Amino acid sequence: MKLKYWFILLITCVLTSCGEYHKLLKSDDYEAKWEKANEYYEQGKYARTIELLEELKAIYKGTERSEQTLYMLANAYYRSKDFYSATNQYQLYYKTYPKGIFAEECRFMSGKAAYEDSPDPRLSQEGTIQAMDELNVFLEYYPNSQYRPEVERMMDELMEKLAYKALLNCQLYYNLGNYMGNNYESCIITANNALNDFPISAYRVDFAFMILKARYTYAQESVPAKQPERFRRMIDEYYSFTTEYPESKYQKEAKRMFEHAEKVLKTGTK
Repeated sequence: MKLKYWFILLITCVLTSCGEYHKLLKSDDYEAKWEKANEYYEQGKYARTIELLEELKAIYKGTERSEQTLYMLANAYYRSKDFYSATNQYQLYYKTYPKGIFAEECRFMSGKAAYEDSPDPRLSQEGTIQAMDELNVFLEYYPNSQYRPEVERMMDELMEKLAYKALLNCQLYYNLGNYMGNNYESCIITANNALNDFPISAYRVDFAFMILKARYTYAQESVPAKQPERFRRMIDEYYSFTTEYPESKYQKEAKRMFEHAEKVLKTGTK
């Protein structure tokens, strides 16, 4: 009976609270809405905070409460994990108040929200590039900021995500092979560009091996007259690969390809 009583009481409280909230939404009492928005913000009820502040943002534009409204609204979006909207609101804050009391924090948080919103490497990386741009601009404005270590960490992670995307592109080109053109060459070009673009990436050995593997497979699938030249290029690539990555996880497969290439050059047969 006690459990039933408390359940009924809880439902009654929820319905009463919802009724009061919807009544508040329909009212023109902006002071009450402001106070309630602050209350919801402190309680972590960000959906309601956002709904109220989105209305008050227009009402308080140009007033002394505008700055606080934009700041709270951006934080509410971020804490509710709507990172896209959070980025936009943080940008709106620092563009509206470039010297505001929260300007540095909002520039940092706009980059952090964009970082959180960065897409999976299998998707288009436009969002990742935008996040890096936002973080780069932050460092230009605040080179000695307390947030700098975290910004640099996020930028390193985003850079590695771009490197992984490039690796996926290499693998795609390789898998396409000679379908509708020489995709092995596209694989090699993409991997070489990635080695230049991501000099400290953990994927450097993978890019180097993709170049070696693409040269080997391209030579193997070539007409007999062109195989010697292409296998020689592959062998040159092998020596470069083993010199730079003598302990790589690909060493066994690289050696197998090398030995087969040498056999073809010596015997003239596959």
